[in-house]
Amino acid sequence: MAALIIPSEPAATVEPVRGHRVNLTNLDKPFFPQLGLVKRDLLQYYADVAPLLVPHLTGRAMVMKRYPNGIDGEFFYMKRSPPGRPEWMRTCRVEHRSGNVIDFPIVDDVAGLLWTINLGCIDLNEWYARCDDLDRPDYLHFDLDPVGGTPFATVRAVALALRAGLEELGMRPIAKTSGSKGIHVYVAIVRGPTQKEVWTFAKAFAHAMERVHPEIVTAEYRVAKRPRGRVLVDYNQNAWGQTLASVYSVRPRPRATVSTPVTWDEVEAGIEIDDFRLDNVRERFAKVGDLWAPMHRERGRFDLAPLLGMEKPKGRATRRPAAKAGPPPEP
Repeated sequence: MAALIIPSEPAATVEPVRGHRVNLTNLDKPFFPQLGLVKRDLLQYYADVAPLLVPHLTGRAMVMKRYPNGIDGEFFYMKRSPPGRPEWMRTCRVEHRSGNVIDFPIVDDVAGLLWTINLGCIDLNEWYARCDDLDRPDYLHFDLDPVGGTPFATVRAVALALRAGLEELGMRPIAKTSGSKGIHVYVAIVRGPTQKEVWTFAKAFAHAMERVHPEIVTAEYRVAKRPRGRVLVDYNQNAWGQTLASVYSVRPRPRATVSTPVTWDEVEAGIEIDDFRLDNVRERFAKVGDLWAPMHRERGRFDLAPLLGMEKPKGRATRRPAAKAGPPPEP
């Protein structure tokens, strides 16, 4: 883990990367009051896990969800890089359908990571597609969200069913706890299909899962119509511009839980959200390494294009075209 120690003073300047000075402020401010954790503790966690985390953020626009007064205070979203950002902090220029152009920050190193967390970001929410090709994501994912009081055991059962369905298609899904209520299941894919086409596949697959496992799965996106006792297989997070909490993110929850990669054996054995917290995950990461590494490797990515009946693109997409994809086979 990182050797950088966050100073004990209320405010300090660090230079974790040569030439990249970061001003850290309000380090004694309570961020998780019930646990006695302050902003310094959060920054220290991210400094420690930066070698694992930063490769998964590099080259992607970052949506900032800021909690300037910790988890008990108000939060707000910020997309545009704020005035006064360091000149070394790279940005990703994104043109939205409205015509609005926003320069999102990009976290490329530990300095950029600490600068972002110092703004009051507790968790991190990066784009699915990299900035060099904003409409072609390199992973597909599903957010498994329990409806109402559905127990976490049902979330695990749905994750395992989802794994089986994806593996039948030849994919190699991996999982992480959301750090909040559910499980995130991801598949590393070859860049090619547009975000709309990936979303269309995810929607069709989620509805296929609902047909096969109606007793535990719902793909109903209208909250009022979701049946109790089910787990939402949320495909809509694959839509353009949506984000999920990043791997290794601390979540703004009372126990400072962390979105943690897990093995399928651990899912079968009965992991719980609260097993993975800011106070204990660093020992786990030192032992198991980066279980999320398949998400940024070039080898082993699944080519989704043949399932969509499409040829590989000849150029990069600059807009969000209408979907051409058909439904996937039943899992």
